[in-house]
Amino acid sequence: MRSAVLIFILVMSLGIVAGCNRKPAANTDANQTDAGKESPFAYMTDPAEALAEGNRLLDDNQTEMAIEAFRQAVKLDPDLAEAHFKLGIAYALIEAEMQDVGFDPNQSSNTDPKKPSKPVSQREFERAVDAYKKWLKANPKDDVAQFNLGRAYNKLNRDDAAEDAFRDAVKLKPDDTEYQTELGAILIKLAKYHEALSPLKKALELDAENSRAENLLEDAQAGAKRVDFAQSNSNVKKANSNSNANANVNSNSTPSTNTPPAKQANSTPKPKNPEIKVKKP
Repeated sequence: MRSAVLIFILVMSLGIVAGCNRKPAANTDANQTDAGKESPFAYMTDPAEALAEGNRLLDDNQTEMAIEAFRQAVKLDPDLAEAHFKLGIAYALIEAEMQDVGFDPNQSSNTDPKKPSKPVSQREFERAVDAYKKWLKANPKDDVAQFNLGRAYNKLNRDDAAEDAFRDAVKLKPDDTEYQTELGAILIKLAKYHEALSPLKKALELDAENSRAENLLEDAQAGAKRVDFAQSNSNVKKANSNSNANANVNSNSTPSTNTPPAKQANSTPKPKNPEIKVKKP
């Protein structure tokens, strides 16, 4: 019964209305609400308060209610980057639930059939990126915003941009074990195993109980060994190839034994005048 209720809530939350003759809600973005539906958090006028309530609800696994709180937060402050990021996380959880039961989460979010559909969670992560970048222009020393920008990029699989953001966060606050861990994780994702070793070792120096950093360090070390082994084999093959090439060159430069000997010069000089005979000794 609980599962059936959850599915119904999921479907309604993303605007899919089954068995009805009316069109589904055009969009489920955080900046829109269903017609005639008032947010349960409409009484809140402080975006920070709505954000805090959304965080509490999300931690309590009340995902649908958390979404409503986060939507109220961005309604009050469209540039509130953290609220957009948390909306992305909440919607991603909803979309995963829908996929598990056979629903397409893109169905309700595709308002233009000519354009590729995009999950609501992805649009919220994109808004989070824009909001964090805007905030960081005015507050470049905000390490938390820089770190969260990296997380948003990571959610969008923009790995190179995520690496840059995490590196900037580490520069701003090098003694944060979480920052170092996430930098190491994204470097592993980019197959930069040797580069990942340093931040992951630093993360463990800062917090010996950081089990995630410990596991990632093992992955980085294993990856580095694979790279070294492949590089070593490549160097051996290259050396053998060069050796064979040199051997062929040396072989081709040896003079042939079948070359006829040069004719010896006649020791008896010929006279300039053919009429004069030269006495033989």
